[in-house]
Amino acid sequence: MTTPTPQFPTTAKEWNERSQGRLPGHIGLVVTKIEAGLAEGRLDVLPHHLAPNGFLHAATVIAVADTLAGYGCTVSLPEGANGFTTIELKSNFLGTVREGGMRAVAKLYHGGRTTQVWDAEVRTEATDRVIALFRCTQMVLYPRG
Repeated sequence: MTTPTPQFPTTAKEWNERSQGRLPGHIGLVVTKIEAGLAEGRLDVLPHHLAPNGFLHAATVIAVADTLAGYGCTVSLPEGANGFTTIELKSNFLGTVREGGMRAVAKLYHGGRTTQVWDAEVRTEATDRVIALFRCTQMVLYPRG
């Protein structure tokens, strides 16, 4: 008996609906574009996104970049795959934003049968300055049996 391939959202609207009640929805991430090999989104930076020192908390940046890479991975899965899991991630922080908005673009760098590598840039909306560079590796999952 084979496990059926799950039905994943395919549009930004569907991903935003699925995010409600989960971490991406709680932090306010809005997916603005999604297609095979690409995911884009934005976030209004609010006080609860900041660390006690007043700067944007690194976990906020990671949550945005990793979520977009994960959603992008899902819509880019190879035939027969039924999911993925993150096996490595890294981020370089180059700046911060304390108010206003930030946006991120995640792009597929490598799309293999067993792994995908995604890169994301996170930028301020006001100045378009890069505040973080992010990379993650996803392990592609297939049904057992």
